[in-house]
Amino acid sequence: MELLKAILILVIGFVLLIKGADFFVEGSSSVAKKFHVPAMLIGMTIVAMGTSLPECAVSVTASLANNNSLAVSNVIGSNIFNLMVVCGACALFSPLTIRQDTLKKEFPLSIICAALMLVLGYIGMTLGHIDGIIFLVLFVGYLLWMIQSAKKARAAVLSDPAQSGQIEQAEFVEENIAILPTWKSLVFIIGGMIAIKFGGDFVVDGASSIASRMGLSQTLIGLTIVAMGTSLPELVTSLVAAKKGEVDMALGNVIGSDIFNILFVLGIATVISPISFLMENVIDIILLIIMSVIVLAFAWTRQQINRKEGILMLLMYAAYMVYICVR
Repeated sequence: MELLKAILILVIGFVLLIKGADFFVEGSSSVAKKFHVPAMLIGMTIVAMGTSLPECAVSVTASLANNNSLAVSNVIGSNIFNLMVVCGACALFSPLTIRQDTLKKEFPLSIICAALMLVLGYIGMTLGHIDGIIFLVLFVGYLLWMIQSAKKARAAVLSDPAQSGQIEQAEFVEENIAILPTWKSLVFIIGGMIAIKFGGDFVVDGASSIASRMGLSQTLIGLTIVAMGTSLPELVTSLVAAKKGEVDMALGNVIGSDIFNILFVLGIATVISPISFLMENVIDIILLIIMSVIVLAFAWTRQQINRKEGILMLLMYAAYMVYICVR
């Protein structure tokens, strides 16, 4: 009965996290649009960070509870899931065409962020307050760089309409943002934040209880159940984009989310409370980097990831699941 109760708490936590993130993004986007904030800026900040709110809530809550294994494994597991499962599943619907900018800039940057996490975590086997500040400074720089790049792409479209695909990801959100009454926006924002807060508490409590009662490590739970649950927004968003033919958006959403998870989520969590590293975390980050390089190689060959490569990515993830369960 106690195990079933822990599972129920975990499921309720996931529902609160995902719906809370949806409400927060909808309310915040409505307020931003009402005050005439450009859709590009809304897409690059509020909407992009919205899919990473569940990971942020879980990692921060785990960090505050000194549950370090869950805090860091959630980020690593989510990034691996996003890369191999979300991209792999999207490729089953339609080949993922990748823009040159994504291949040459965003994708390599995500690998650099993972390498930075590895180096900083390996030094002293911990991520401290200074490391968190470094991540957050880089995160602000990343946001400014993305906004500047989108502005340049917008200017390029004015001179060459054929380049309109460059700003699709930023402008795609505009048609989906509804202007709500102010009171309703505030209810969505505050209610979303409350749901995210309690959702994070429930997920951490439920996952910790399941791990202790089944004799599993916090790292394993973080890399599997928690990572998959908090990555549901990325999976749903990317699959919907792939079905609509917005295949570049699908990959862009994943790469952006992976960068957010490292720089923003871990940055916030480590500024609040230092996170200890285990050798398992080091190995998992190395595997994340190897998988990222493999996917980048797939994408670089023909500037797309085809169905066969998508199936291979899903099989690689299945093999990784087997490995972490038996180690």
